[in-house]
Amino acid sequence: MKNLYVGNLPHSTTEPELRGLFEAHGAVERVSIVTDRETGRARGFAFVEMTNAGEADKAVAALNGTDLGGRALKINEAKPKTDSPRGSGGGGKRFGGGGGGGSRDDYQGHARQPREPRW
Repeated sequence: MKNLYVGNLPHSTTEPELRGLFEAHGAVERVSIVTDRETGRARGFAFVEMTNAGEADKAVAALNGTDLGGRALKINEAKPKTDSPRGSGGGGKRFGGGGGGGSRDDYQGHARQPREPRW
């Protein structure tokens, strides 16, 4: 079993179309075109799971760089998703404030200094 990443897909590509493209090189277990959660529109890439690793390698060699709908496909073995160092490295805490239960006044155990009034 081998999972392949297929990038630079035309947004109009369908699962049966992609399946047919890869089945010419071997048995296809599953095809999943990644869509935008909010709009439901295809995001331009997909994953194709092939039963036989040797056939998957042949499909990569045969199809990588080929034209589909005017776009050159980028195909390689899918890598497991890792915590990428994008952004500040917040580790998934993208939404909401703070977390951890501490308040802003807990600055490294030091007591907060009183401020002069602004007026």
